[in-house]
Amino acid sequence: MAGKSDTWEQGLIDLLFKNVDFTEVGDSGGLLGSASAGNLYFSLHTADPTDAGDQTSSEIGYTSYARVAVARGAGFTRTGSSVSPAAAVTFPTGTGGSGTATHFGVGTAASGAGKLLYAGAITPNIVCGDGVTPELTTATAITED
Repeated sequence: MAGKSDTWEQGLIDLLFKNVDFTEVGDSGGLLGSASAGNLYFSLHTADPTDAGDQTSSEIGYTSYARVAVARGAGFTRTGSSVSPAAAVTFPTGTGGSGTATHFGVGTAASGAGKLLYAGAITPNIVCGDGVTPELTTATAITED
């Protein structure tokens, strides 16, 4: 299996998360960022949503849960071939229900199926429910390698 170069990994992360043009790929302009950066949406999952999943796969369902929008660009920090949220990602406080978040996802939609771009394990797991405000810290990393 062939790996990706650091240049490719960093360019892809910058394009997807920072909305920075990925120059020298494709035509002379490269792969261009969006005219309006928009958001990516963090989600919580009770199991690994898997490579075949979408944003709804094993998505947690405590009362008041909603995905959290993070702005492409300033909302993320890249270090080498890893990217992390620039600030904590704080989900709505539960008003009922329960579930244990074992994985997080990053996708394209505020609700519904959406494209799941990345998913990863949460350590330690977050037990969600009434009065609990789940949070992913800035140490939550997505690594291309």
